[in-house]
Amino acid sequence: MSHAGTYQLIRVEKQDGVGQLQLHRPERLNALSKEMLLEIGSAMTAFEQDDEVKVIVLSGAGRGFSSGFDLKDQMARNPKGSKVWREILELDFQTTMLFWRCPKPTIAAVHGPCVAGAFEMALACDMTIAGADAVFGEPELRFGAGIVTMLLPWMTSPKHAKRIIFSGQDNVSAQLAMDMGLVSEVVQAGQHLDKAMRIARNIARMDPDLVQQTKKAIQKTYDMQGMEAALSAALDIDHAIESQGSPDKVKFMDIARSGGLQAALAWRAQRFEAE
Repeated sequence: MSHAGTYQLIRVEKQDGVGQLQLHRPERLNALSKEMLLEIGSAMTAFEQDDEVKVIVLSGAGRGFSSGFDLKDQMARNPKGSKVWREILELDFQTTMLFWRCPKPTIAAVHGPCVAGAFEMALACDMTIAGADAVFGEPELRFGAGIVTMLLPWMTSPKHAKRIIFSGQDNVSAQLAMDMGLVSEVVQAGQHLDKAMRIARNIARMDPDLVQQTKKAIQKTYDMQGMEAALSAALDIDHAIESQGSPDKVKFMDIARSGGLQAALAWRAQRFEAE
């Protein structure tokens, strides 16, 4: 995938009225680093301003959609203090919400792992097409982190949302996610992007003003329910959590710095019994 823009961590392409944005750090399971988030923001701005682009499809390169916000990036930067955390979380949140706020329809095409911040990004898209091999979840609480973009309770029932978040589940199958209303459609493994592109091309053939006005009308429902205000309040709570620093997060990061991320993940895994 290529485009006039010079991106290092994403690939963009424009074809048949569809703008494709592919997360492209396959060696790191497309972990969302600060640099990648800035590139996503730049690409989304370009797509929004390009009248030839009617629909946007988001996907991931390699063996999965994305593992979420980059913990190695965080380990290296070792952020401390209210101001620094505000900048980090604002970038995470605002980039995720670009897909919700975009006037043009957005479709996530998901395969393999799609967890934590990446799950939130997929939830922010208007549709999610999942391969049968897709796996979803929000493991944040298991290593002492909060939830940045609290979209999950808006997308499913409170019981489902709380079960996933409080348990730190990161192995919700595509079919179970479908049953919970978290994805739009499940297709055969490997067919997620083809299916998303077919849907996108059909939307791109419709009157773009009609499509955008209709998206605006649908989003208005959530605005009137106070979704943006609730998400903003939840972000403030997460800011307080991260600025203060949970003891679990401190321990996780200490182990990760001394023994590597795999050692920290192993420590996390042994703390919890199988459910």
